[in-house]
Amino acid sequence: MIFSESRLVYFSAPLSVTEDVKCKHAIQQVRDSLKNLGFVEDINGITKSFEGASSYETRMENISSGEKIKVFIQGSYANNTNIKAESDVDVAVVRETPFHTEYRSVQPHPQTDDTFNFTVAAPDTATFKDRVESCLRASFPGQVERHNKSIKVSGNTYRKDADTVPAMRYRNYKWNFSDDPEEYIGGIRIKPDQGKTIVNYPEQHILEGRKKNVATNHSYKKQVRIMKNVCSEMVNTGYTSAGKMSSFGLESLTWNVPDAEFTRYNSLGSTFETIIQYLFQDYQRLSLYKEANGIKPLCKNDSEVQEYRIFLQDLLRFFNYTGELFE
Repeated sequence: MIFSESRLVYFSAPLSVTEDVKCKHAIQQVRDSLKNLGFVEDINGITKSFEGASSYETRMENISSGEKIKVFIQGSYANNTNIKAESDVDVAVVRETPFHTEYRSVQPHPQTDDTFNFTVAAPDTATFKDRVESCLRASFPGQVERHNKSIKVSGNTYRKDADTVPAMRYRNYKWNFSDDPEEYIGGIRIKPDQGKTIVNYPEQHILEGRKKNVATNHSYKKQVRIMKNVCSEMVNTGYTSAGKMSSFGLESLTWNVPDAEFTRYNSLGSTFETIIQYLFQDYQRLSLYKEANGIKPLCKNDSEVQEYRIFLQDLLRFFNYTGELFE
């Protein structure tokens, strides 16, 4: 398919002010619902972790129990890499205490709970997801649907559809050599209704995305949006390989491209051509690629590696840049 520079400029544009306001309304209404569980918002209220994206967050505490939670927008909206085809906003509701841990087991500095003077917490009588679902249903009757990993609250003209993700804080201490309990990489632990427990690093994803965007003179996130939009066009054209790609997978794929490849050219199209050519030529290293958080591997097995390889082959054939500034 032929793509002009003006079309890619459209593809690369960030979310509108209206979309940003709707994202803020979504987290506001989730926050207000959680007050039914006895949580009180801290004095700072809802803030942005950084400007230029819908990276809204707030912290809350149950005064009677001491339980603390962090509520924040994660995913493409928080990273400012969303496109029009992505309608739902992900709102993480993370229980900070108690938390789960990951330790370094190798010598000469193995770690255990004793390293940090941690004790095992008593089990809950009800799951955190059940409690969150209960308060959301009370606040939004007839608008709540429980999914395997999340709880969807339907949107309206005022707020975005919100996939609310209840999770527990996950503390990764593998790179801690000081035995300081506050020195960890923060992740979240999601327990789906069916299937294995999932550990993600959405906050690290935001940090790594910001770093790469600055290092590439703000080219990285534009190219991620182009990658997602071109993939969407491939899906519409009937490419099955593109249909297997997730939004996060496409962002992670682009994140693994060296910074220098984003700044070789001034035009968006020439830069995107350089990126996909690099990825295609580097396909033998796909198994070594990381997610956009810089921690987890992008591909879990050889089958996923092959899916990305086929997609890159199809992408290289599909994308035809005219070099025109205007259509």
